[in-house]
Amino acid sequence: MDSNDGASDGLHPLLENCREQGSLMEGLLEDHRPSPKPLRSRILSRLCRVRSAPPLETINASSPQQSRIKHLNRAARGLPPPPPSPFQEEGEGMSTIFKAIIALLIYLLVGLLSFFMLEIELEGTATSATVDALYFAIVTMTTVGYGDLVPKTVGAKLFTCAFVFTGFGLVGVLLSGAANYLVEKQEKLLVQKIYLKYMRKEHKKELVVDDDEVVAAHWKMLVAGVAVVAHFVAGMFALMWWEGMSFIDGFYLVCVTVTTLGYGDRSFRTQAGRIFAIFWILSSTLCVAQFFLYLAESRTEERQHEIACWALHRPTTPSDLEAADMDGDGVVSAAEFVIFKLKEVGKIAEEDVQDILKEFAALDYDESGTLNVSDIHISTLVKET
Repeated sequence: MDSNDGASDGLHPLLENCREQGSLMEGLLEDHRPSPKPLRSRILSRLCRVRSAPPLETINASSPQQSRIKHLNRAARGLPPPPPSPFQEEGEGMSTIFKAIIALLIYLLVGLLSFFMLEIELEGTATSATVDALYFAIVTMTTVGYGDLVPKTVGAKLFTCAFVFTGFGLVGVLLSGAANYLVEKQEKLLVQKIYLKYMRKEHKKELVVDDDEVVAAHWKMLVAGVAVVAHFVAGMFALMWWEGMSFIDGFYLVCVTVTTLGYGDRSFRTQAGRIFAIFWILSSTLCVAQFFLYLAESRTEERQHEIACWALHRPTTPSDLEAADMDGDGVVSAAEFVIFKLKEVGKIAEEDVQDILKEFAALDYDESGTLNVSDIHISTLVKET
């Protein structure tokens, strides 16, 4: 017994030391244990990523869709929104402009070399061979077609046919870029509206700030309009100075040119006038096209703004909850509500949602209702076998 008592007495200090170390360790863990996230942050985190997904900041935001996802992820973690940076959109815009300029230069260079190498003959009022070739290429590409210079031989006519369709292809690429620009603007506006509705506390104040998108569209349209007026004035001055036209004839030819009508009764006939026209015709037609693009953007921005405000601010009714309840459990989760609102503003269709749910069900191998790394690995192995 004495030996046992001695052993027990020897263990008491050791146990006390372990308890003290355990308490100290628990205190350290308690100090470094992350505080629980607010309910809204936890819900939004579930919307922005699944449990097995990496943080969205690791995704390379090389596309507008990934940039919007990164924007939502910042809000989900309670971070303030990044200041509106003009460099991302302008960078993309400058890249498109740079590619268009390169394509244009190649197009004009090929046309110019072809005129000299193939000895293509043009019929009409001639000035300088180089100036006439560039002038004819610009008039052809912009579909102005004055008719003051026309191909004369069979080879020249065949080359012109190929040259015209190549120019049409270049214009088509530019127009498709303009259409994509409008679509991206609509998507951006909708994401901002959802962000302001569910991520911000000062709701009314931020809505006023968001109206700056519409104001910015109006300003861009105004700047493009000023550029159009400047091209009108420059064109009329050049026609009156170098071509000796009257004010009415100059205004008439400018209108016919920038709208690419090109009736042919009036045109640039002097060498100085054609040198000016090489740069002016291209820039003026692009400015007019850009003005109408911004005009369409402004109208679309206003309409999309109104639709988003109506969809996000109208009172939610019991019938809305019933329609938003996708799984029929009698309650509507945040994800179901967001999907319902997106369908309401016409950004996604029911067929899109069903396709996504089918893909989710195919990945959810254990039918747990959630996705993890093992689900992805198993589904990959099943596909390979």
